[in-house]
Amino acid sequence: MALKGIQKEIERLRDVIRYHDRKYYIEARPEISDYEYDSLMKKLQELEKKNPSLITPDSPTQRVAGQPLESFETVEHRIPMLSMDNTYSYEELKDFDKRVIKFLGHKTEYFVEEKIDGVSISLMYEKGILTRAVTRGDGHFGDNVTENIKTIKSVPLKIPLSKKHFTEELPDILEVRGEVYMPHKVFSKINKEKEDVGEVPFANPRNACAGSLKLLDPSLVAKRGLQIFVHGLGYYEGAVPTTQNAFLKFLNSLGFTVNKNGKLCCWNSRQ
Repeated sequence: MALKGIQKEIERLRDVIRYHDRKYYIEARPEISDYEYDSLMKKLQELEKKNPSLITPDSPTQRVAGQPLESFETVEHRIPMLSMDNTYSYEELKDFDKRVIKFLGHKTEYFVEEKIDGVSISLMYEKGILTRAVTRGDGHFGDNVTENIKTIKSVPLKIPLSKKHFTEELPDILEVRGEVYMPHKVFSKINKEKEDVGEVPFANPRNACAGSLKLLDPSLVAKRGLQIFVHGLGYYEGAVPTTQNAFLKFLNSLGFTVNKNGKLCCWNSRQ
């Protein structure tokens, strides 16, 4: 097969694998068996191995780096990643609502979402390709953990998957923010394994998640079963939806996992 034909077949396999990744990890509606999926991946790996010049960073085969990292690069956020405040008082919520109305000059609706207890992360896409993943750090500087984030299969390495999945123009630069977390079942399994070999177990899933992202060997991170929900917007160049509800739908259409337990609400007790 000529090089051009090989390149075309590689691109076809990548698109097919990305499609099935979306069906499995995002929509939870797999269309093929694990064996069929593994066969597609194996075929792609073999073609890339024979033609290394055609390997690209966004290929599904590049989710796990070949060598452990020596250290994490420190990266400055183009827009600070601020932490969220909390409250346990209804009166404080009312005061917050009053401040929002005063700032905007009119009443508003709220999109209410669940808070995921994990590690905040920034995902930077340029021309639809994941170029960088950075932890929140101190809000201004964080660690470049791109190779570790690539091991999370629900994180698209390339967007959009297909024109049929979205209608808006994709921004040239799009930074989405979310929360990496460890499911309780995975947490329990890892702690049991630690206890079995006499190691100190993790205190909670959040600590286990944070510890996993600090590992310098992505192949070990891949075994930790990390998941992610994306929910926010950082730096961007282009047009994006202007409401949170629409933005989450936009993210989901691009192949990101969003928390479905969100609701548009009106505050009725504004006195």
